[in-house]
Amino acid sequence: MMKNLIYCLFIFTTLVVLSCREETYIPKPRGYFNIDLPLKKYQLFEQPGYPYSFEMPVYGTIRKDTLFFNQKAENPWWINVQFPDLGGTIYLSYKEIKGQNTLVKLLEDSYQMSHYHTKRADYINEPEFHTPNSVHGLYYDVGGNAASAFQFYATDSVKHFIRGALYFDTTPNADSLKPVNEFLRADIVHLVESLKWTK
Repeated sequence: MMKNLIYCLFIFTTLVVLSCREETYIPKPRGYFNIDLPLKKYQLFEQPGYPYSFEMPVYGTIRKDTLFFNQKAENPWWINVQFPDLGGTIYLSYKEIKGQNTLVKLLEDSYQMSHYHTKRADYINEPEFHTPNSVHGLYYDVGGNAASAFQFYATDSVKHFIRGALYFDTTPNADSLKPVNEFLRADIVHLVESLKWTK
């Protein structure tokens, strides 16, 4: 009986000692799904009658944009570059600089549309670009949980004006979208650097 009492006392003491150890628990950061990004490879988008051409990723598809806010598109050269596997779309709208579409108005419209996102943005960087193909403009690099993290306009300042914006089919979350945003941002820069006016 004494052995049982000593054995029970030993087990009780061991449990008390083990349960009194102080441990610090650190919460794990929230994780996101791993995204398999495709290999970078480009193809030429050049269609008869279009006033522009550019190189686009082979993992993107072109869809003609027929509606703009439920209104008929202003001209037949508005297109979307869709990335179904990545859930993103680059919306490209083309306008000819003439009549009411003065360069000043188009620049102001582009500025207003990009800065609309300042409600949710942490910052907006606006680096300029100039290419050997007589294309120049601005990138709008939008930080934070804005609906569109990357936009641009490209023009020759005389006849052609293109505005582009990258959107995703999901609720904006800068952390979870960061890898795909950076991946497609490089594709947009390539698109702009290869952009040529054809008319």
